[in-house]
Amino acid sequence: MRRGVPAHVSLLYPFVPESALTGQDEKGVRSLAASFPAADLLMEEVVTASGFVAVTVPGLQPIVDAFRAQWPGLRPYRGRFGARPAAHVTVAMGADDPTAAAHVRAAIGSLLPLRTRAAAVQLVVLTEEGWQSRFTVPLGVPDGP
Repeated sequence: MRRGVPAHVSLLYPFVPESALTGQDEKGVRSLAASFPAADLLMEEVVTASGFVAVTVPGLQPIVDAFRAQWPGLRPYRGRFGARPAAHVTVAMGADDPTAAAHVRAAIGSLLPLRTRAAAVQLVVLTEEGWQSRFTVPLGVPDGP
């Protein structure tokens, strides 16, 4: 998790840098969010890879895939986890010590399954002050009249 950003599922990271973000990009985010309904989600699988621990969120994979298809020139996580990393909530980063990762995995696993609801997409940008929200748009709600 990053300072200033609560637990979340990244739809496409890294996204267009703030300095290059266009109105068309923002319109694309809003349009894609409108095309997917809010969703009840079941989180039940803990995964570990390359120094992090996460919980998969398979119910959000279709929207993650749609965002990646909309911006095909952007490689999710710069290719670190392959071409199609699973939708997930990162629980711990820098968990390079296998014992620490196992403890985190066990603690998180004891809380699962977990039910939650995805109701919105938030575009966040990295600024000199850290991560900040640019806007939030509800899922399944057309933007504008």
